[in-house]
Amino acid sequence: MNKCIASYIAEALGTFMLTFIGAGAIIGGQPLLAIAVAHGLALSIAVSATMNVSGGHLNPAVTIVMLVTGRIKIGSAIGYIVSQLIGAAIAGFLLLGIAKGAGIDFGNLGTPALGENVSVGTGILVEIALTFLLLFAIFGTAVDPRAPKIGGFGIGLTVAADILMGGPITGAAMNPARWFGTALAGGTLGADTVVYIVGPIVGALLAGLIYHFWILDRQGGKSE
Repeated sequence: MNKCIASYIAEALGTFMLTFIGAGAIIGGQPLLAIAVAHGLALSIAVSATMNVSGGHLNPAVTIVMLVTGRIKIGSAIGYIVSQLIGAAIAGFLLLGIAKGAGIDFGNLGTPALGENVSVGTGILVEIALTFLLLFAIFGTAVDPRAPKIGGFGIGLTVAADILMGGPITGAAMNPARWFGTALAGGTLGADTVVYIVGPIVGALLAGLIYHFWILDRQGGKSE
């Protein structure tokens, strides 16, 4: 199979897994800790399963950083992002069908949303901070040649920790595709869109550029 096609399929499947399991836990009425663990485990497995095929981005914000730092070409980056959005959307519509068929009150379909009295500005700031930490973990555990060989475990743990902190404030998306998939299927695509696109991308760029120029290169690490 063509390497690019294999990478696109891997990105779609991995993002599907994250969205299906993560949003599914929310629809199922699980407490915050269980939701955080569900997202963390799903991402750990998905990243580990796709790392050797596509690099295990599973997040448009991650792909954008890899593009800006020269780790992926623009054509592939576009293909990755489209694949991620498709995978998340398929998961969203599948969850919608399951919830309706089971008679479950699916609410906003597990879509990340601002907490009560949380402003858009605060939401963007929180998403920037959470995604910054996520990308720091990605670079430190997967991108850096000196990284420990732990697959996606450290990345999944970071997502779980971020959700425990930011879940009640913004839903802790950290991933435009994770937000998009359920927002599209649930009909809430226009709600606070800027928070879940601008926040993760800005946070990812800040962390990625800091690590790339001031941690990785200064210590003698080499780009992929």
